[in-house]
Amino acid sequence: MGGAHRARPARGEEPLGKRQPEGPPPAPAVQRIRLRYTKRGRLRFTSHRDFQRAFERALRRAEVPMAYSAGFTPHPKVSYANAAPTGTGSEAEYLEIALTEHRDPATLLALLDESLPTGLDITDAVEARTSGLADRLTASVWEMRLDGVPVEDAEKAVEAFLAAETVEVQRRTKNGMRTFDTRGAVAGLQALPPQADRPVDKPCAILRLVVRHLTPAVRPDDVLSGLRAVADLAPPVPAAVTRLAQGLFDEESGTVTDPLAPDREAAPAAPPKAAGTASATAPEGTSLAL
Repeated sequence: MGGAHRARPARGEEPLGKRQPEGPPPAPAVQRIRLRYTKRGRLRFTSHRDFQRAFERALRRAEVPMAYSAGFTPHPKVSYANAAPTGTGSEAEYLEIALTEHRDPATLLALLDESLPTGLDITDAVEARTSGLADRLTASVWEMRLDGVPVEDAEKAVEAFLAAETVEVQRRTKNGMRTFDTRGAVAGLQALPPQADRPVDKPCAILRLVVRHLTPAVRPDDVLSGLRAVADLAPPVPAAVTRLAQGLFDEESGTVTDPLAPDREAAPAAPPKAAGTASATAPEGTSLAL
């Protein structure tokens, strides 16, 4: 006797493993737009999943012609890059969307920004004309406000941290406690007084931090743990942490450059305007150094 025979599908049924969604396939993407957005104020406590839901609602409200994935559960084609941890503010988060119709990036920016809650703000939009946005996010610039810490104490702690060859800390992960070095990821660290336009009536230090995006990822709170380990620096209240920029880290200059600049530079030149009409120039890529 031979082996068991595989049952044939009944009339009208499709073989297992070859089911296809009903209806036509989704329309192809014809344009990609890259967006920079913020997490400000109380909305710094929103999780990445919370932002995803809010952003997809904004896409529907703004009637953006999104491209969708194929399959039985289509979803809009949105690519998120290196989201900031929950509880930290940010001036430099990035994502990319795929569209089935061409749209002007500036018009899209205004429509989406109007559809998002205050604090989740779209601040830049460019058409994707180059590849590898995620590959250009190799470092972040962070600001940490340490209320109750004199600047002199912060400066001594920073000096001790930078003088160390390694600064190991522990962090609990889903696989248990993990020990890793924070010093190797830190490309720059400074202690500064509060800005003149933000007076304080008690001691306060501002830490300006440049961190390379390595594996495992080193977060600002890991650096604070390292400062506690090497110099016993322990702020009396939790630090207020904000990402100021992220982009490609230039080893020679120590700057973190605007990751959307290559897309702006690759845009075709605008046609010449009539005589007597002022010409507008596209904003140049920005960099931020310690």
